[in-house]
Amino acid sequence: MTRGFTLAAVVITAICVIPYLGVLAAAATGSFDTVAHLAETVLARYTLTTLVLVVIVMTGTAVIGASTAWLVTMTEFRGRRLIEIALALPLAFPAYVLAYGYTHILDHPGIVQATLRDLTGWGPRDYWFPEIRSLGGAAFVLTLVLYPYVYLLARAAFAAQGASTFLAARVLGKTPVQAFFQVSLPMARPAIAAGVILVAMETIADFGTVAYFGVQTFAVGIYTSWIAMADRAAAAQLALGLLAFALLLAMLERYSRGNASYANGRRSQPATRIVLSRSQEARALLFCLFPVLFGVVFPVLALSSMAVGSGQDLLSPRYLGFIRNSLTLATVAAVVTVSAALVLGTLHRVHNTRLSGSALYLARLGYAVPGGVIAVGLLVPFATFDNGLDAWMRANFDISTGLLFTGSIWLLICAYLIRFLAAALGAYEGGIASIGTNMDAAARTLGQDMPGMVRRIHLPLLRTSLLTAGLVVFVDVMKELPATLIMRPFNYDTLAVQAYRLASDERLDGAAVPSLVLVGIGLIPVILLCRRIGRGQA
Repeated sequence: MTRGFTLAAVVITAICVIPYLGVLAAAATGSFDTVAHLAETVLARYTLTTLVLVVIVMTGTAVIGASTAWLVTMTEFRGRRLIEIALALPLAFPAYVLAYGYTHILDHPGIVQATLRDLTGWGPRDYWFPEIRSLGGAAFVLTLVLYPYVYLLARAAFAAQGASTFLAARVLGKTPVQAFFQVSLPMARPAIAAGVILVAMETIADFGTVAYFGVQTFAVGIYTSWIAMADRAAAAQLALGLLAFALLLAMLERYSRGNASYANGRRSQPATRIVLSRSQEARALLFCLFPVLFGVVFPVLALSSMAVGSGQDLLSPRYLGFIRNSLTLATVAAVVTVSAALVLGTLHRVHNTRLSGSALYLARLGYAVPGGVIAVGLLVPFATFDNGLDAWMRANFDISTGLLFTGSIWLLICAYLIRFLAAALGAYEGGIASIGTNMDAAARTLGQDMPGMVRRIHLPLLRTSLLTAGLVVFVDVMKELPATLIMRPFNYDTLAVQAYRLASDERLDGAAVPSLVLVGIGLIPVILLCRRIGRGQA
């Protein structure tokens, strides 16, 4: 039965590698005419815009995430425990949903500008107002959605630091702020760096926000080449450039994790919280409330007000179909992805070889690769196979096989598997670390093979971790837009696709309804995460 696990691991690894080989082959064999035209016109803009967006979002998330994490971990102020949990809530929001909400609030016909004109009597050209549909607007929205990646990792690093180092700095005459910058922050730097690199991965992968705001990034260029220009070679060549950058970020993230051990010293005594004065307490509370208000409260209020008069009926057969399609894809993808993580993780645990470690590394790469790149990398080789098989069957048997893989649900499930397998592996490894290898040895001594050991030992003990992994993958699939938009079967729309389509037609009131449903579903794993944070509070 060990051979079955090995064969399954080989198949999973092969599926994970196909998009990279597909993109490379399509980019190398296709015509470079379209890319040459793009290089003369918009390629430099794609590159510069993507880099500027990544730098702005990385900086903003690092400042907000690290600062709020230190405040809720090392200081005491009113409402701290509630704020500590609320700061994680923006994880439930797809970035494009926040983009729709802030367009309703800040755009020219939006609430803020309309109120400003009513109060002052100004005309449209009598004042200047920041444009939300811009590079700055996209950076603002992505920062609000992605800072929890930095916040959660930094909070864990600050909480794991013993009080002795911070108190030693205080005894040596350092102020709390100096001790933070010279002691606490350097010790937490690897965790913060890992969070910032994850933010960079998510930023280059984003499509819904930048496409809606009209920001020309590589992700938008890939979709434009594939859909608008119908040039798969150009899409593959653009995807290859983005893939190289994504893999570089993946290596940086792996390096930061590998060098993060000193960030978590042994906690000899609980950290003594700094008691703030009333003015400092007020400033700390306001600073921590800022991302919660702008990342959760204001968008939800805006989307709710839009949804009330939208005329969209969630109980209509059409919307029930969107919900059914979304739930079906997310459920199947979650089961398949968690099962794949269990197979790869177990094989590496039992046979810790270089090959099993390489398989795990390749499986983790998908999280760094944008969904649009994975979609192109899968569609190109499978479309070639489908067309070749159909031509051969027509020539020899006068039978048309059609498209067996292209445009199928199972190929879309493979894209989700590649994209989110790293998240499932992370949850699995977090749980399996608490199970000693002596239990595996005892199971083998009692005659259990690998499947028996997994069924009788690992699964019962990993139930919570695997459920968490499934929920994370489920919600990520519900929110995924570019891969779904490119690869979905004909007339098989999801809530994310419906929200994007309505927003693209400037029907924001209608887009608010599926957006709120996505947010409601996304809150489920975030609430579970917040409960764990609450249990771990001192």
